Amino acid sequence: MLLALASAFALSQSFRTLGAIMGPPLAGHLQLSAQQLGLWSAAFHFAFGVMQLAMGVSLDLWGVRRTILLAFPFAAAGALLSSQAGSFGVLLLGQALIGAGCAPAFLVCTVFIGRHFAPERFTAISGLVMSLSGLGVLATATPLAWLIERSNWRWGFGVLAGLSVLAWLAIAWRVREPARAAAPGAPGQRATAGAALRGLLGLFALPQTAGVVAYAAVSYAAFITLRGLWLGPMLVQRFDLSLLQAGHVALAMTLGSMASPAIFGRLDPGGARRMRWLLSLATVAALLLATIALVPLLWLDVLLAGAYGLISGFGVLQYGYVNDAYPPALRGRAMSLLTMAMFLGVSLMQWASGLAASLAPTVGVEPFTAALLTVSVMLLAGAGALWQLPRAPLAG
Repeated sequence: MLLALASAFALSQSFRTLGAIMGPPLAGHLQLSAQQLGLWSAAFHFAFGVMQLAMGVSLDLWGVRRTILLAFPFAAAGALLSSQAGSFGVLLLGQALIGAGCAPAFLVCTVFIGRHFAPERFTAISGLVMSLSGLGVLATATPLAWLIERSNWRWGFGVLAGLSVLAWLAIAWRVREPARAAAPGAPGQRATAGAALRGLLGLFALPQTAGVVAYAAVSYAAFITLRGLWLGPMLVQRFDLSLLQAGHVALAMTLGSMASPAIFGRLDPGGARRMRWLLSLATVAALLLATIALVPLLWLDVLLAGAYGLISGFGVLQYGYVNDAYPPALRGRAMSLLTMAMFLGVSLMQWASGLAASLAPTVGVEPFTAALLTVSVMLLAGAGALWQLPRAPLAG
């Protein structure tokens, strides 16, 4: 059952990273600016993020199976609409539909893991699922570049729409849930959007929440903004590589990122040491981004992109931190807030880096230098907030 659910998560990963390869042909065919590319990519994550509240309520009311079966058809519809897009507005609408449809893809996996596996295995199993979902990222590297070069970008969206239908059918066939009993002491009580929102906002009364949100908003966002938006356009325009060659670089980066979450899930040191890892690895990632931005050497940028892929899974440690930082009664809503912050953060970072890329030529700066420096600074700011703001007391 978890594998069937993970297939939807893998496709969600494909949709959120296809900009790296899809960006150059889209920009050429629809005459999109760097800012429009950033906004288009951000639309997925914005829709994904704002839908987390509704998905949390749906999981309480209807469970894992019905939530993903109701939502995921929007992803297929959005991909189909995007394949027929003749204007930026239609493309943007398709991207928003895809983001809304993919909104529960990872959340249903984490909820399923929490219900069916022992608590001490949560981080390790979550990391394994994240690594398996990397197959979706892998598909948007060399395979997508090859498909576009042999046909056109519309086929990329069309194939993903077809795969989304197959994933939906697999979930409908394989995933079953027992009837859920009412919570003890609250027979017949049902979740509402208002109650869910109050529950999320109530977390901000706890001092550790601000740091959790600040870090979550940038840690995953930095990786996905490089791999999912700027890597392909940078390689094509900065170094004059073909789309297929750029796909090979994205493939190498993706292979590293596929293994990374499972490795960090297994190596999770726990306690205060986990916090030191989160801060140190975010700093290393920011330095890698800054070097790629400032040193335009093909061999070095390819090497550093691969290195970033290898360490990108450190973000999975956040789930262990949140699990330890909140009492059991608050962990579900804390995980929802973490997920919402992660994807709204991606939306903000991709929009901000696109804006920086568009403004850069007016001050004589290369667009990709401005975009990646913006990402680096935002990552350092989020890590600095986690360091300086109050944290949950942790042993070790």
